[in-house]
Amino acid sequence: VAADVSKREDLERVARTAIDTFGGFDTWVNDAAVALYGNLNEIPMEDQRQLFDVNYWGVVNGSMIAADHMRRRGGTIINVGSVLSERTMILQTQYSASKHAVKAFTDGLRMELENQGAPIAVTLIKPSSIDTPYVEHARNYLDHNNAVPPPAYDPHLVGKAIMFAAEHQRREITVGFGGWVIGAMGKVAPRLVDKAM
Repeated sequence: VAADVSKREDLERVARTAIDTFGGFDTWVNDAAVALYGNLNEIPMEDQRQLFDVNYWGVVNGSMIAADHMRRRGGTIINVGSVLSERTMILQTQYSASKHAVKAFTDGLRMELENQGAPIAVTLIKPSSIDTPYVEHARNYLDHNNAVPPPAYDPHLVGKAIMFAAEHQRREITVGFGGWVIGAMGKVAPRLVDKAM
């Protein structure tokens, strides 16, 4: 089903189609994202808002629709965030901020569902740099091309993590050791990581 995740009615149509076609669903994955490269003062506000509409509100809308459907039957909601939910990347401030927001929302959703006794697992997948056309599709306000920072991992690893999370309840799964190191170092030596970024 073609859908714009920034529009709740589109995501409701996705859910209705799954229910009509398969009788329901027990796993919902929120994985849509857009990216911007540039200095904060050079990126138009409408682009920044569109990024949040997709990256954050798309996850919120998808998760709430899925939770409503799974509340009695059970299931798993998987939100694909980023290691940048732990550590902001320079010249990708808005993207990083949206992934921080996704992490906070995912944690809050998990706690609320547990508090309500809903049989729904909620997992946050945090990919490191992944070898996809992500950079090619990003809107770039810089005067040079960008690349995914090394080490870049195979996208199939993210797919495997999503499949694993669908079958095994996990709070978070980080994909790629490089991203895990950046997050850990950011807690131990934040100023040094600022300089490295």
